[in-house]
Amino acid sequence: MKEKEGVSPLSILILRIAVTGIFINAGISHLVNSSKTVARLQQSPFLELLGKLASLESQVLMSGYVMIVFGVTFLLGIYTRWSALILFLILVPITLTIQVDAGLLHGPLWKNVAIGGGLLFFILNNPQAYSLFNPKKQYHD
Repeated sequence: MKEKEGVSPLSILILRIAVTGIFINAGISHLVNSSKTVARLQQSPFLELLGKLASLESQVLMSGYVMIVFGVTFLLGIYTRWSALILFLILVPITLTIQVDAGLLHGPLWKNVAIGGGLLFFILNNPQAYSLFNPKKQYHD
C-alpha cells in the first residue's frame, strides 16, 4: 500500500495568500472604480439577465464588499472552507459574465479557472494550517 504524502503547512499558507490577493484587489477596484466595472458589465452578453437581478452598480458594489470581506477571512484562515466557497460562488458568475465571451484563448478566463482550482483545494480539503480560527489544530509542522 502506498503511503500518503503530506502537504507542507507553509505551502498551504502560500497558496492561500496567492489566491486571496486577486479578491481583495478586485473588491477594492469594484468599490473605487465601480463605473469601469459597470461599463464592462454593459458589454456582457448576459446584460439583460444581469439587469433583472439588481442595478449593475448595486451588483458591482455588493460583489466588491463580498470579495473584500471574504478575501480577508480567507487570508486569515477564518472559516477557510466557507470563505473559499463564497469566493468561488462569486468567481463563477463573474467568469461567466465577463471572461467567457472573449473565447477559450482568453488569458483572464484561464486565470479565473486556476483561481477556482485553488479555491476548490480549500473547499474540498479544508486545511487549517496557519489559520487564526482553528479549533482542532490537527496538522504537523
